Amino acid sequence: MRELSDTELDEAGRQMYAFAERLFPIGRSLTGEGVRQSLGMIKELVPELEIREIPSGTQVFDWTIPQEWEIRHAYIEDEAGNRIVDYEVNNLHVIGYSTPVDRYVDMEELLNYIRVEDEQPDVIPYVTSYYSPRYGFCMSKRQRDALKPGTYHMVIDSRLFDGVLNYAELLLPGKTEKEVLLSTYICHPSMANNELSGPVLVTWLTNWLKTIDRNLTYRIVIVPETIGSIAYLSRNLDAMRKNTIAGFVLTCVGDDRTYSYLESRNGNTLSDRVLTNVLKDVYPEYKTYSYLDRGSDERQYNAPGVDLPVCDFCRSKYGEYPEYHTSADDMSLISPRGLSGAYHVMTQVLAALEVNGFYRVNCLCEPQLGKRGLYPTESRKGIYHEVKKLTNLIAYADGERDLIEISTKIGVPLVELIPIVEKLVAAGLLDKLK
Repeated sequence: MRELSDTELDEAGRQMYAFAERLFPIGRSLTGEGVRQSLGMIKELVPELEIREIPSGTQVFDWTIPQEWEIRHAYIEDEAGNRIVDYEVNNLHVIGYSTPVDRYVDMEELLNYIRVEDEQPDVIPYVTSYYSPRYGFCMSKRQRDALKPGTYHMVIDSRLFDGVLNYAELLLPGKTEKEVLLSTYICHPSMANNELSGPVLVTWLTNWLKTIDRNLTYRIVIVPETIGSIAYLSRNLDAMRKNTIAGFVLTCVGDDRTYSYLESRNGNTLSDRVLTNVLKDVYPEYKTYSYLDRGSDERQYNAPGVDLPVCDFCRSKYGEYPEYHTSADDMSLISPRGLSGAYHVMTQVLAALEVNGFYRVNCLCEPQLGKRGLYPTESRKGIYHEVKKLTNLIAYADGERDLIEISTKIGVPLVELIPIVEKLVAAGLLDKLK
C-alpha cells in the first residue's frame, strides 16, 4: 500500500482546515438543527453516510434520549439597551440546554446566572446543563467584573420539546467481516480542536479508505458525545462485539503541539499495539495516558460487558490544554499542519491493520535471497546493514508473532516493513496464516 506523499498530506491539511472553518460558526448541542446541519455538510463530502435519528424518551441501556433543544437568540442588555453578551456573536455565551427566560433583574441577581473561568479572565467558558433544567449565561471574568449596578434584561428564546437525537454512521465493507471502528463526536458549539477536528479527520479518513483495496470492514460513527455512543451501542452492540478487532476514538486532533494516546481499558489490545507502534516512529515523544484518565466515548466502548478494543488518539488530549472548553479553542488553535499530522498517523495505522497478520517463512534455514533478487550478489562491508530489516523480519516470521509485534521487536517502523512483506510474499517465501 502506497504511503501518502508530503504534498498529498499538505493538501489534505489545507482542505480539512477550510472545512473546519465552515463548520465552526454553527451552534451545536446534543440535539437540534446545528447537529443536523453539521452532519449534512459532512454527508456532502461522504454521500454514503447515513444520518439516523432516535426519538426523545427512548430508553438506551440506563439512559433516556433527552428532549431536543432549540435556541433562536439570547442576550443580556443593560439599561441603555447595550448588549453585554449576545448568542449571535458567540454561541458559547449561553449555558447549553438553557430553558427560556425573559426577565429584568438587578446586577446582584444577574450574577447568579453568570458563569466565568476565574483562572482565565479573558475567555468565555463552555458550560452545559443537559439533564437538569436551568438557564444562564457565560462571559469572560473581565466582562463580569466590568458590570455596573443597574437593571439588566435577560432573554433566552429557547424551547425543549420531544424531538430526536441524530447521529451518522457508515459501514465500509472489506473482503472480511473483521471490523475497525472509527468514532468521533459532534455536539459542541464553536470549539475547533475539541469539537471539529475529530469529525473533519474522520471525514478525510473515510474518503481515503474508499480509495484502497480493503481487507477489513470499517464502521464509521459520528455521534453526540456520551449519550450518542450509548445509543449507538444499544442498537449495534451484538454485531460490534462479534466483529470488531480494533477501534479508535478520534478527538482533539487539530493542534500541532504533541501527539497523545489514551490506552484501552485492558491496555494491550490490537488498537493499543498498532497506534503506539506508529507513534513511536512518527513522534517518539508522544504522551501516554492511562485509561484512568478517560473522559470521552472510550468510556462506553470499553465498559464491562461491552469490552470493545478501543483506545483514543489525540494531538493535545482533552482536558490537558489550557484552551479546552473555552472560547480560546478557536480556529487559531488548530492548523493545517496539525490536522495533516493526525491524518498521517491514522492512515499509517489503518494501512498497518490492513497488512497485519501472522506470517511464516516456508523454507527451512535461511532462504537464499540472492537468487530471488532480494539480496546483493556481491558481499562487501556495509551490505548486510542494507538488508538487515529484511533478514530480521524473516528471523521472526515464525507464524507466532504478528507483524506489529515483529516491527516492535526489531525496531523497524511497520510502514517500512509493508513493502518488504509484499516482496517476500511475491517471491513465494512468506505465507500469511491468518
